[in-house]
Amino acid sequence: MTVRTGAAVTLAPTPFDVCGPLPSGTTVLEASAGTGKTYAIAALAARYIADGRPLSELMMITFGRMATNELRMRIRERLAAVELALSQALGSDDHGTFEDAVIALLCAGDRDTLELRRRRIRTALADFDAAMIATTHEFCQRMLDELGVLGDHEPDAVFTESLTDLVHEVAADVYLRRYAAGPAEPPFPFESGPRGTVDALTIAAAAIGSEHVPVVPVPDDDTTLSEPAERYRFATEVREQFTIRKRRRRLYSYDDMLLRLRDTLHDPVTGRDAAERLRQRYEVVLIDEFQDTDPVQWDIVRTAFVGHSTVILIGDPKQAIYAFRGADVYSYLDAVDEAGAIGTLATNWRSDQALVGALGTLMTGVPLGDPRITVRPVAASHTDRRLVSAEPAADQAAEASSTPSEASRGPSSAAMVAPFRIRYQPFDPAVESPQSVTRLRPQVTADLVADISALLAAGARLRIGPDRDHRRVRPGDIAVLVRRNDRAEEIAQALIAAGVPAVVLGAGSVFASPMAGHWLTLLTALEQPRQQQIRAVALTPFVGWTMHRLATADDDAVTDLSATIRRWSRVLVHRGVAALMETITTEEDLGRRLLSDTGGERRLTDLRHIGQSLHAAAVFGQLGVGALIAWLRQRIDEAQTIAMDERSRRLETDDQAVQILTVHRSKGLEFPIVYLPDAWDRWCPEDDGQILRVHDHPANDGAPPTADDLVLDVGGMAGANRKDRVAQDRLESGGDDLRLAYVALTRAQVQVVAWWMHSWNTPGSALQRFLFRSHDENAELADRYPVNADPGSLHLGPGFSVEPMTERPITEWRPQQHQDGPLRVRRFDRELDLQWRRTSYTALTAAAHGTEVSAAGVGSEAEPAKEDDETPAAETLAETSVGRHVVDGPVSPMDDLPMGAAFGTIVHAIFERVDPHEGDLAASLQRIASEELAHLPAQEMTAQTLATGILPAWLTSLGPLADDRRLADIPIADRLSELSFELPLAGGSAPGPGARDVRLGDVAALLADRLPAGDPLARYPELLAQPLLAEQSLRGYLTGSIDAVLRTRNGTVPRYLVVDYKTNWLGDLDQRPLRVAAYSPTLLPQAMMHAHYPLQALLYAVALHRYLRWRQPGYSPDDHLGGILYLFVRGMAGPDTPRVDGVPCGVFSWRPPAQLIIDLSDLLDGSDPK
Repeated sequence: MTVRTGAAVTLAPTPFDVCGPLPSGTTVLEASAGTGKTYAIAALAARYIADGRPLSELMMITFGRMATNELRMRIRERLAAVELALSQALGSDDHGTFEDAVIALLCAGDRDTLELRRRRIRTALADFDAAMIATTHEFCQRMLDELGVLGDHEPDAVFTESLTDLVHEVAADVYLRRYAAGPAEPPFPFESGPRGTVDALTIAAAAIGSEHVPVVPVPDDDTTLSEPAERYRFATEVREQFTIRKRRRRLYSYDDMLLRLRDTLHDPVTGRDAAERLRQRYEVVLIDEFQDTDPVQWDIVRTAFVGHSTVILIGDPKQAIYAFRGADVYSYLDAVDEAGAIGTLATNWRSDQALVGALGTLMTGVPLGDPRITVRPVAASHTDRRLVSAEPAADQAAEASSTPSEASRGPSSAAMVAPFRIRYQPFDPAVESPQSVTRLRPQVTADLVADISALLAAGARLRIGPDRDHRRVRPGDIAVLVRRNDRAEEIAQALIAAGVPAVVLGAGSVFASPMAGHWLTLLTALEQPRQQQIRAVALTPFVGWTMHRLATADDDAVTDLSATIRRWSRVLVHRGVAALMETITTEEDLGRRLLSDTGGERRLTDLRHIGQSLHAAAVFGQLGVGALIAWLRQRIDEAQTIAMDERSRRLETDDQAVQILTVHRSKGLEFPIVYLPDAWDRWCPEDDGQILRVHDHPANDGAPPTADDLVLDVGGMAGANRKDRVAQDRLESGGDDLRLAYVALTRAQVQVVAWWMHSWNTPGSALQRFLFRSHDENAELADRYPVNADPGSLHLGPGFSVEPMTERPITEWRPQQHQDGPLRVRRFDRELDLQWRRTSYTALTAAAHGTEVSAAGVGSEAEPAKEDDETPAAETLAETSVGRHVVDGPVSPMDDLPMGAAFGTIVHAIFERVDPHEGDLAASLQRIASEELAHLPAQEMTAQTLATGILPAWLTSLGPLADDRRLADIPIADRLSELSFELPLAGGSAPGPGARDVRLGDVAALLADRLPAGDPLARYPELLAQPLLAEQSLRGYLTGSIDAVLRTRNGTVPRYLVVDYKTNWLGDLDQRPLRVAAYSPTLLPQAMMHAHYPLQALLYAVALHRYLRWRQPGYSPDDHLGGILYLFVRGMAGPDTPRVDGVPCGVFSWRPPAQLIIDLSDLLDGSDPK
């Protein structure tokens, strides 16, 4: 089915079943508020993985770090729940029963199918830390890093969140160059001028902030000198200069990440290859919050993935409220037009049925700024009422009543628990004119405080979350959503003054708070402790004097304070900001003094937050006091326009307090009860020449706007096509306001309380438009409705309580007091799992070497301080007759070098650091040897002697597995040194039900079954099966570090070799010199098995297998696992090293079957090998 909207034809959405066929192609999934969007994403991810799609081929993107962290947590929880359910199903004859539909689906099937799914899910959990679950900007940065030379990537470029200083610099330079020497006045001021004018800094910030948006109006020719033409030229030149200077200074920002990746994908030479590489890497792409995308982001997704990968775009256009940050809902609508399928989530899991019904009455069918963005009906999962009055019999009246309450002291107890309450100001339109918002806002605040106090005191009952029974409503159940941060502070102070705890959540930048000014006052006084500055500090919270105390202070008191300030200055200079804050806190009793006053917790939190930011800036930038003051001044200036994560105000507390926040910040959150004091308040200004970021779309065009229509109008009122753009801007602004109201109204779980007032701002408000719109199916929604009546004249139906505002006293509310019982000692009765441990190859084989083994149980292996390559019992290995030339062959180049762990550590450190292609290899070895010997001095050895002994090992062939290449032939880009790993064994510290009790004996049995008879280590399973080793538990975590992973190529396919360096002395200690023949390839298998190195090699191979599984596109163990090289460096004598059957002495080469590595990985994970 299709729907025609204007000239566009769009697929009609259908209900989406998360248990239905997995989507393919491009699917848009519209997830209305509260319909379980994150659940659906996590469920789809689990299903794709269980269906055979590796986690490494899934990409999950969302907008914002907090959202990314939540999504990562929810997906991991979902995978863990599926793994647990599959284990339970495999342990039950009937596969068990599960309430969760997705889990029930995945647990249906035969035993082999369930075992396969569990293995896939376990693999995903083991590799989860590497999952691509990221913000859009993180994804772009990682893709640019991986594309390397194919991408526009500067490895040494410096990322910065704010380029405000550079914007100001470029704007000033361009402005001076263009207008300083001119005969006439500049066409516009540099900084803020009279009302109705746009200054140069504003134009520059807008042009650079929307760098990808075309600037209009374009002048007819280069000679036009009108103000619109000059604005255009200034904006475009600022953009050009800004880009040039960023490149020169190697700076880049969030927007640059997007633009560079987009440009990379469109590059005529390398773009196709770059896009193909991304497609090969990610077969399934899930993008959350897609309604907040912009044209650049959608261009990246469309170019790289649409038509090639499975793309699922999840979002809700009704919640597209971030246009002021650059988001463009028309990008989402363009994606809808290109999608192969459109689905909707049809059940609201957040709100009560009565509230869902009331919201439907208000909004269903209303276009929110565009005919394609419409509120659709949804079902509700909560069919009962979770908010009831203290008088249960009154609740039925609340269901039916939609008439105004006449109670002089406020609404009835039944009305207090109605799902949707409208508090309104009665008026007579014949005699009363609208009032100003400055007069009405305090009235709304007072009524809100009285209403919240009355609700808390009335004893209304709430059942929410895990609570099975109703309990009293608490302050923490209530949220107040406002438009601006200053309004939030105003309401918070009013609630606190009435005895109701309240907290403002994330109210803008901490540098916009009063405490930033107090820090500036303090730092200024510390730099220049003059009388005026000292008196100013006295009035800050740091000292806490009142105006009266300062006015009446005698000379001695002021002198003492001056001495204190000078002492604090010395603390700052010599010990830093953190020490200064601690000193003031202790000496001035700062915590107790601030917390004893109303709002003190907020002030103390802000003081500490700013102090920590100052400390970080001082340490990172090596800033003195003067520079620190300049830094703080800049942060205070930026706080008016920029909101960064580390600058957002921290919460003082939200325990049992009314939470007050902006509607924008509330998106994605939910609260039991939501108050909306500003739903009536929307100012619609006339055109005053401001810059417009709008879609240049003629109003009489039958086709809807698209993202490509977006322009930046800097021309002002005199610019061409201004009237049409202003009309379109008002239309889009009205849509933004409707969507903002939708977000606010849908945060509530059980109740919404909104205010309607008779003001000049009411006609264009979303609440007015919802309430007084025509319900005729063919009627269009007007952009404003005159105030001809109040809501008391409406009959809204069940679920509503329409209540006239009346003056009423604030009901005193006191929190419930809990009687503390006598203290008693808490009993520790939790069972501890003592069977897991953190272990290593060394610990596992300690018993075989006669080393003391600790008792089994929870423990942690000490990190090895040295590379102890040489086995405790380094018995001499008998030489075999392999030919006179080999027996009488060359002496080991390391014959004169010492033995022992310290020597092994030095050799490993040198091998790790050497870059064989940086110049003279011998000189590099000697330089690094000298540096390492300085840290670990060894007797009987100089740097030159050591380097001379090591050099031949770098010049010895590595044999057939490495295509006879030498270490010196392999560039550092193809050598990954010291690959550390920590692998969970049999479920780690928290195995699921049915997990195997894996021991080394199981590994021995697997090797005996899988190793071919002709394998050089075919006898090793017998040694590993000895009782002292076989009973070693493999439960917990295995830690280790692979000396090196080398990358070679088999044609175009990369192969990866596990490499371990050994310095063991294998000859007779009583006979010198040590000859290379002692390291004959025919003898090395015996040496390997004697030291149990095969076990180490296999564990390293498993670690590499798991690493490549998520890092190597198109990973195939048979193709990419190249084998294992143990390099006994004392036996490697350079180009003249003898060979046996083509393999050089000193090199042990082994390529175990790839299936053995896969099966061993499964066994170590607690699964049964195939």
